[in-house]
Amino acid sequence: MTATPTNGRTGNPKILARYECSDGSRQLIGQRINGRIALSDVPIGDEGKVYLVERHVPCSDELDGIVADYLHLAAELGRPPMAEDWILSEPCASTELDD
Repeated sequence: MTATPTNGRTGNPKILARYECSDGSRQLIGQRINGRIALSDVPIGDEGKVYLVERHVPCSDELDGIVADYLHLAAELGRPPMAEDWILSEPCASTELDD
């Protein structure tokens, strides 16, 4: 198996925000990859899951909005918004598709 060569550029990761939740201290990390920004939610320390929040953020204005919304939601939920368990934490409402 041969490696696929890449011509892209990868910037250094940058801490954009920190927050506290039931999982402990976490931080949002931005990193430019091939001209676009990837945003990840990572634990501070060695314990906990890493979540990819957005893979291709095209500009810094959009990034600022995503970070602000993500922090607001994390504060409201008290945990990482990307945690898969939150999707099923509320009972499902009846929809037109149920008929």
